[in-house]
Amino acid sequence: MLKVLFAAKPAAWAEYQAPLNKAFSDAGLGVDLSCDHPCQDVDYIVLAPNGPVSDFTPYVNAKAVLNLWAGVESIAGNRTLTQPLARMVDDGLTRGMVEWVTGHVLRHHLGMDTHILGQDGQWRTDYPPLAADRPVTILGLGALGTACARALVALGFPVTGWSRTPKNVQGVKCLHGDHGLDRALEAAQIAVLLLPDTLATQNLLNAERLALLAQGAFVVNPGRGPLIDDDALLAALDSGQVAHATLDVFRVEPLPQDHAFWAHPQVTVTPHIASTTRPETASKIIAENIARGENGLPFLHLVDRRAGY
Repeated sequence: MLKVLFAAKPAAWAEYQAPLNKAFSDAGLGVDLSCDHPCQDVDYIVLAPNGPVSDFTPYVNAKAVLNLWAGVESIAGNRTLTQPLARMVDDGLTRGMVEWVTGHVLRHHLGMDTHILGQDGQWRTDYPPLAADRPVTILGLGALGTACARALVALGFPVTGWSRTPKNVQGVKCLHGDHGLDRALEAAQIAVLLLPDTLATQNLLNAERLALLAQGAFVVNPGRGPLIDDDALLAALDSGQVAHATLDVFRVEPLPQDHAFWAHPQVTVTPHIASTTRPETASKIIAENIARGENGLPFLHLVDRRAGY
């Protein structure tokens, strides 16, 4: 029987124990799932990066570490982690992100804040443009970025996507590389950030690149906090270069109460809720990957440790 270690906080164990055991059973796997297997007995580690395991050296027989989160920036550089590392690519997580991103893009596109917050007796007749006249740029064309790009294309938005390496997404103008990044941002009216946090992406949206956006553009960041230079964004908001920023992720979380984002009238703060891993769907992904490993097949969604994602 396979020994699978669940290495996450106690609250996560309560959420995942039943769905994981069901997924293992459905996949025909004989699994002993526990939070306290002896290190040398562990075949697979199901990991939350904020959980109790940070030294992987004792897990000498572990065949893979299966991350419960899409983000791996806090563990990808861990030198004790020599086992294959798989990140979470989950349909539930993807669908949640698509819903959050399309909701906030439509909110800014339609100017909904004006009518929701401006109930002051004025009969406003300022019609928004059609989606076809509102160019959107998505930085990051991984599983989440690609799914969001396709959803926005289906709504009629002209979508440009940027990635570090070449990608091809039907209906999306795909650019890549350093020069492609500037081209992707030029004249974008809405910019959505869905990149991982790596040394190459930190402060990617700086003062120079914010200036490339259309005057009065909107910035939507459900990716990672360090992608944006906070001071440059605040300056762009104060100058009118950026009309509004909706931010779900931050350099420090929870966002400190004295941070300028909280009080800024042109910033919407959401508490890292754009999407999350759903135990029922994520458990199926974990079980599938373990089944693949036991059948000699390559693991899905392996992390490129050099790239950091």
